[in-house]
Amino acid sequence: MARTNPIARSAWKRLAAGALLMAACGAASAMEPFTARYNAKFMGMEATGTMKLEAAGNNRYNYSLDVAGMGARMAQKTTFERHGNGWRPLSSSDSQGGESGLAAMLVKRKTVEATYDWNRNEARWTGDIDKEEAGPVALREGDVDGLLLNLVLVQDVQAGRPLTYRLVDEGRAREHTYAVQGKETVTVGGQSREATKVVRDDGRRQITAWIVDGMPVPARILQRRNGRDHIDLQLQSLN
Repeated sequence: MARTNPIARSAWKRLAAGALLMAACGAASAMEPFTARYNAKFMGMEATGTMKLEAAGNNRYNYSLDVAGMGARMAQKTTFERHGNGWRPLSSSDSQGGESGLAAMLVKRKTVEATYDWNRNEARWTGDIDKEEAGPVALREGDVDGLLLNLVLVQDVQAGRPLTYRLVDEGRAREHTYAVQGKETVTVGGQSREATKVVRDDGRRQITAWIVDGMPVPARILQRRNGRDHIDLQLQSLN
């Protein structure tokens, strides 16, 4: 069996969870279904990404991200619900793998399922994970998973709320804080738009997102590792 390139494996995973980036403090805004398409650069490889938000009834939503390119594919989906003045995850799935070419040898197939049980206030994971990643992890009000963080970050930037979150993922709970670093111009579908730039930097990894007023997803997400670009997602269309 071919061994996984650890850099490629972790970078693709963070594309979903971090970039694929970003519970809520204060009132939650209404969620409207959308389809967003991105151009992506991943360690020099070209890829395309699609984010979708779909209503599931009873104040629940399905949110998905699919990224494919150079023979590799990554797919992530979360189901979440409105709760009080915010949102909380209910379940999620995360899969990745090489389908052809060099990616079939470098990107190992992996699938992870998560359940967020708010009656027991605990999260658990199953699938291709180590024993210590299975949980349980005690849940707190405001906790998010990787995809839900992406949506909540956008809402909080546009509302001027604090940008500190507790991300619960694969047996761990970690605090993520983003800092606003002013305004910059980004290009979306060939048009220039003013965006708020926010950054999370832990010293080794840096995630930067550009948030445009009125858009439910980041217009651009850039992840750097040890000073070098690893992932760059740029929004092309939003419907």
